[in-house]
Amino acid sequence: MAKSGVQSDRQMQVMIAERAISASAPIAPGQIQPASLDLRLGTTAYRVRASFLAGRSRTVADRLTDFQMHAIDLSDGAVLEKGCVYVVPLMESLALPAGTSGAASAKSSIGRLDLLTRIITDHGTEFDRVPDGYTGPLYVEICPQSFSVIATAGQMLNQIIFRVGKTVISDDDLRKLHAKTPIVNGDAVISDGLGFSVDLKPRGDDLVGYRAKPHTGVIDLGLLNHYHAADFWEEVRTTDGWIILDPGAFYILVSREAIAIPPDTAAEMAPYLAMVGEFRVHYAGFFDPGFGWDGAGGAGSRGVLEVRCHEAPFVLEHGQIVGRLVYENLSEVPQQLYGREIASNYQGQGLKLSKHFKV
Repeated sequence: MAKSGVQSDRQMQVMIAERAISASAPIAPGQIQPASLDLRLGTTAYRVRASFLAGRSRTVADRLTDFQMHAIDLSDGAVLEKGCVYVVPLMESLALPAGTSGAASAKSSIGRLDLLTRIITDHGTEFDRVPDGYTGPLYVEICPQSFSVIATAGQMLNQIIFRVGKTVISDDDLRKLHAKTPIVNGDAVISDGLGFSVDLKPRGDDLVGYRAKPHTGVIDLGLLNHYHAADFWEEVRTTDGWIILDPGAFYILVSREAIAIPPDTAAEMAPYLAMVGEFRVHYAGFFDPGFGWDGAGGAGSRGVLEVRCHEAPFVLEHGQIVGRLVYENLSEVPQQLYGREIASNYQGQGLKLSKHFKV
């Protein structure tokens, strides 16, 4: 068995060679990130009546028989409509050895489009979690929330990490890590991970975020640096250090803190506790080693926050704690780091929309 920790790029290459990870089309080198693997859409999307999990006694194919409405060919691209639910078989499948599990999330650009994408498995009881020793296909559930999109087979909307043994860094060890290699500028608020807050007082400007417009055109996921932000987003500005979140609205905001992920760690954005506010922060959950780290050119990198307000209007204030990062040990330092050796879109980022919009 591999050494405990999140598996690195080199270890994922070994998993591919040993067929623990396989695919219907050869896995491209660009899919392998420092501590995560990008997953590709297959050729068919199934429109379903509702979101579902397979459950312990059934496969996803069984449940598609129950809930499928019609099939859509993604070979040349097709529109996935806002408010609808689709299930797409992925090109990748797994045959994990005992002791190895997986965890998935949307890629950063996908979360910033308010595109809810979640991995499901045969006999699965949780979204985005692949159980220890799982053998079988992978599927992604896609539900566009704010914008209809054009998706095409082969596109990468989700990523997966592989865990062996205990990976989470305890609060005591996280404090020691911060003392050795700062993981945040300023004081670290550490309690079940690293707490972070929202920036509603940016220097030299009153632009603090963006709010998705309710009635827009379609976004082609294959077109980068293409769309005018004003066609899809309203600017959110304030000089008071607070804003009111509207129920059902989706916002792009940014953390007050600059965050760093040292080379021998990765991090996952933990679900936000509803007891502290009527909103959810962050759909895209993983930060690869090297994000925000000085040695990989990431000094000053902020966490972009994807925020959806729930039942009641909610006042969000500058410096309010809105979430936490759970740091994990890597099994080994990866061959490549986020931002330094690979093309990384969000290294050194501040407030930033997805890469589909013109800079």
